[in-house]
This record gives sequence, C-alpha cells and structure tokens, in this order.
Amino acid sequence: MLTARPPATGVGWDHERADPRPCGAGQVGRVLAARAGAVTPTASSPSGLTSLVVSVPAGSVLVVARHTTFQLVADPTAKQARALARHEGAARFAFNQGLRLHLNARQASKNATEVLTGDDPDAVLVPWTGFDLINAFNAWKKTEDAGRRFVVAADGTADLEVTGLAWRSEVSAQVFEEAVVDLGKALGAWTSSRRGKRAGRPVGHPRFKKKNYERGSFRLRNKTSKTRTGQRTTIRLGEAGPRSVTLPGIGAIKVHDDTRRLRRMLAKGRARILFATVSRRGGRWRISLNVEAADLHPAAQHPARDDADHAGWAGVDRGLHAPVVAATRDGSEVLRVATAPKALLTAQPVTRRLQKSVSRKVKGSASRRAAVRRLARHHERVRARRHHFLHQVSNSLVQTHDRLVIEDLNITGMLANHRLAAAISDAAWGELARQLRYKMAWRGGQVVTADRWFPSSKTCSACGDVKTTLTLGDRVFTCENEDCGLTIDRDRNAAINLATWGEQHHTTQVLDPEARGQVTNAHRPDGSGPRARADETSRDDVGTLTATAA
Repeated sequence: MLTARPPATGVGWDHERADPRPCGAGQVGRVLAARAGAVTPTASSPSGLTSLVVSVPAGSVLVVARHTTFQLVADPTAKQARALARHEGAARFAFNQGLRLHLNARQASKNATEVLTGDDPDAVLVPWTGFDLINAFNAWKKTEDAGRRFVVAADGTADLEVTGLAWRSEVSAQVFEEAVVDLGKALGAWTSSRRGKRAGRPVGHPRFKKKNYERGSFRLRNKTSKTRTGQRTTIRLGEAGPRSVTLPGIGAIKVHDDTRRLRRMLAKGRARILFATVSRRGGRWRISLNVEAADLHPAAQHPARDDADHAGWAGVDRGLHAPVVAATRDGSEVLRVATAPKALLTAQPVTRRLQKSVSRKVKGSASRRAAVRRLARHHERVRARRHHFLHQVSNSLVQTHDRLVIEDLNITGMLANHRLAAAISDAAWGELARQLRYKMAWRGGQVVTADRWFPSSKTCSACGDVKTTLTLGDRVFTCENEDCGLTIDRDRNAAINLATWGEQHHTTQVLDPEARGQVTNAHRPDGSGPRARADETSRDDVGTLTATAA
C-alpha cells in the first residue's frame, strides 16, 4: 500500500557522470548557482510563487524531488519479532531518559543561586535541541548511573565496575539518536506553542511514554558505506527474496507486499531511501520507507494551465447520504459515489462483543492482553477497509480531473452533534481531502478549498439565489426564486456551486498550505467562531481573501 505526504519543492540534478540520486531541497541553491547558467524569473504561479526558467546544460536532466512513503506489512520470524520489540523498547527508553535528563537540567538551572553562562565551567546547560539531547544521552549511557556491577575477586574482595548501559550494543545506536531527536522536536513544538509562534491547537509538554504491547515505533536512517565493490546502503530491498527488507541491526525481514516497483526505481537511480520507520499496530509490524523520488512521468501528469484559463474545474461535495458527488459548472455530474462501506457501523456488533470480552478480563492478566490484541486487530481491519475505499475514490478523481474544489468543513465542530458524530468520523472527510491534495500535487493539478462560509448547499446553481432554510432531510433542492424554480439533487447542486467558485476565485487563494501570507480559515482549537483569531475568517468576512505569498 502506498501512502505519502505532500511532495517537497526541491529541484535536483541527475547528471550522467555524477551521483544519479535526486538532490535534496537544501542543495537547490548551490546546484542552481553551480550548473544552471541563466535563471530567468517568469510570471507568478497559481500558488503565488515566482516560477523559474532554468537553462539546463548538455548532459543533464532536471529532476523534481518528491517525498513519498512505501508502507510494507512485515512478516517477521519469532526471533526477528523479539528483535523488533527490543528496538521499540530501546526507543521508548531513550525518549524517557532524554526527557528525564532535560527535566533534571531545568530543575538544576532553576535552583542555581546565580546566573550562569555557557562559558562558566560550572554552568548548568539545559539540552533543548536534538543535537544537545544526543550528546547528553551519549554521555549518560557510559556513566555509573546507567549501569554498574560488583566484581568479586578470588580473594573475596569486591570492586565496583562501571558498565554503563550494558545492553546498548544489542540494538542499533540510531534508535537512541532518533528517539531523542523526536524529543527535541516535541520540546520545540511546546515552546513555539507557548510563545504563540505555532498555528493550530496548543501543544502540551512532552510526557513519559509507557510500555504498550500494541503500539510503538522506532526509526532507522539509511546510511551509505563503502565496500570493495562500491557503495552499499544499510536499508536494502530484495536480498532475501523479492519481498524482503534488510534493516540495520535486525537483518532481512520478509514482507507481504511486493517491492518490485520500488526496487526498479532504486536501480534506475530515480529514488533514494531516506529512513525507515518500523511501527507496531493491531498486532502487525509495519515498515514505512520514506523515499525521495523523482517526479512522475510526464504522461502521468496533467497538462499545465495558465491562470487566465478558468475552465476545467470540478466541484467535490462530501456528505453522508452520498459520500462523494462531483460535478462541473455546466451541470454535468462526473462522479457519484452512492454508497460507502460504512466500516465503523457495519463492524459495531463485532466491536461490542470484543469490547465486552476485554472488560470481563482481569486487568494486567495475559488473557486481557490477548483480548486487547484481538480488539486492536479488529479496529485495524476497520481502518484498512475505510482507507481502501477512500483511495479508490481519490484515485478516480485525480486521474480524470486536473482541477478540483472542495469545501473547508469544520469537522471538529460537526462532531459536537452526537447523533451524527459516528457517521461523520466514519466518512473520514479530512482523510479524503488529504489524499486529494497530495495525489493531485504529484500529477501537477490543483486542489483549492472554498471559503468556509460559502453556502454551497443553499445557493441555487442556476440563478445564484440563496435559500433561507435547508435541513439535512431535504435531499432535493428547490429554488425559492419565482423566476427560476430550479429543482435539482441537493448534492449535485452543491458540487456545481463549488465548481463555479473555483472558476471565480482560484487565482486569489494560496494553493500551497505551507506558503506564507494571509491564509483563510487558519487553524483554531474550537473551529471558526464569532470571535476569530488573527488571520482567520470571521462571520463578518464572508468571501474570499486575497492571500499574498511572501
């Protein structure tokens, strides 16, 4: 199964005599300055960013790098499963110990009687970043606090021997480093949230992780080492068969998924594995390979469009009665998904039975852990069934249309309606929007989000008149304008209005969610309300804001 995050905007070079791997985003400036020759700025792109025309020297190929993730379900042996669990526990231990060292240093700094600086040898330095936390953990793991033992000689005398963390050689050192790096990111998110520099919901202070028999993860970097025959990476595919992944410190692990596509990309130099995240969920081990890959083939991408071209937009209406309805401005219905699998609802009888089985078991017993594992596997099947349906719908939309318009739904606020909360959660509207965005970015298309206060369902797609009342039970839209009197399916009417909105406003919206500037409907813990925060649309600002990217 292929899952991914939005692609990076890095531009790299694939020279016939140089390293065939795509360059990272951090190397873009150096590569352009060294090899580009002439770089000419052109008109602004739809996202508000200035595009560049690069004169490519002979023998070079321009490669646009994107980050994607190949998720493989592992089939480890009993010995390998114990090794994976050992690495998972080591990551949890390193995170907790790094947090303990950080808190102790903060307390010691707070208790200091005088202000100390970094130049003072007696200063208490508090590790905040991942680099400082790695150094602090590496220094601690060799001390007496990490491990010691008494050695008794033949004459009966006992000596104290400092062993440090005795079992640290049983796992890869990268597990410790990546765990404390995650801690550094968590501390940075907490400080940024306290200072008001981080958008979204408030981020709490990192907490100690408890041992969980059902969930856990660790991360391994892909390093390159020199051998007699050339270079060799630590994370490899196909060594123990076409369906196998080799991880450092663990060995070759069989997987259920076919790796042929990724192996071909690696062999041709069109992809490079950055790191692997091994996670346990629902009784299964999964290996997620984060890959920096070249852009899709031009035949798989949509033709480029100018801002002056207002055609080709399709509105996508998400609902509960009909999961997805897509239509164009002229009223043509291009897609209608009449029914959804309703994975959560159909699985309720089994869910109740398994939950009762867990509640009847004694806490801390082996039978309760077995019942919890059965329940976790059941929830994982429900999730897989739902995501499979969403991938089918999103693939159908991005393969047939290059311009889509979706609504900015306040899903968190909708969940307050307890009568519909389960159905809304099962519909997974946010996950569908995420898939549409990154898949369309792969293919060079556009996905814009309509204003949250745009009444797509209440607006007549023929005359533009806004209906005063429209309940959830009204499945047919009837225009109240006497001169119009349009009667049309409710979801189809909303999709047509969204397509019209895209044609009129697509040039005034930042298409890239990470672009700087004024953003419509910024994140807010309780959703948009009458008292809007900075850069957020209020009820008095109904319409589209012009976002200028910096």
